[in-house]
Amino acid sequence: MRKNIGKVVLTGMLLLMLVIVTGCGKSDAGKDAGDQTSDKLSGTLTIAGSTSVQPFSEVLAEEFQAKNPDVKVNVQGGGSSQGVEAAISGAAEIGSLSRDLKDEEKAKADLIVTPIAVDGVAVVVNPANKVSALTTEDIKNIYIGNIKNWKELGGADAPITVVSREEGSGTRDAFSEIALNKEDIVKDAIIQNSTGAVRTTVAGDKNAIGYISLASVNKDVKALDLDGVKASEANVKNGSYKLQRPFIYITNGDAQGLSKAFIDFVLSDEGQKLIVEEGAFSVK
Repeated sequence: MRKNIGKVVLTGMLLLMLVIVTGCGKSDAGKDAGDQTSDKLSGTLTIAGSTSVQPFSEVLAEEFQAKNPDVKVNVQGGGSSQGVEAAISGAAEIGSLSRDLKDEEKAKADLIVTPIAVDGVAVVVNPANKVSALTTEDIKNIYIGNIKNWKELGGADAPITVVSREEGSGTRDAFSEIALNKEDIVKDAIIQNSTGAVRTTVAGDKNAIGYISLASVNKDVKALDLDGVKASEANVKNGSYKLQRPFIYITNGDAQGLSKAFIDFVLSDEGQKLIVEEGAFSVK
């Protein structure tokens, strides 16, 4: 009888120990899995290139660093061409461009292109202006000073108030390259240092014309059709609206490590939302 009781006690103790060990094993396994999914990123990442892409990269970098405190993201300008050279030389892990790669640039290295956004630039007038559409040539002639009165374009007999962004502005660079063939803007143009300031100036002057990011158009201004094409997100994305350019990141070979993590964040729903909030269009 005593032997049977001892056997029962011993069996019970063994079962209890087995449960405890098994439980501990599950806990440790769960802990290991958790550690693997929460590995912290660390190190330094440099992004260099387009001054138009730069403010977007800065906002994205700020949020990425907030999520990864051990990461430092350096964002630099210098222009799209500098972004290509920096990516090739290794001076930057990511090059940023506000244009497509040129054929001669593609031949220099195994550059991998990742589109991150599309930027549309709207030509805007005061809602009271009866002019609703212009050609690219009309816009060019206004901004270089060949057309000075709205009556030449079917509008009121009133002088045109030309409003532009400051030199160095990415929006101005795009506008100048696409609409003006890089010709000089008239010297008497009103110069503003932000999209909001241009919009406010045009909204307050019924004879004004300006250009702003398409995503920033609101009821205070009227976006003009360009060469018969409505200024809209759909037409920017399908390529029919001319006043647009791509925002791209490039890497020398496939992105790895911090570069890949950052680009993945930029392409995530959260990253694309930040891009839209800053005034460009999502690539999704």
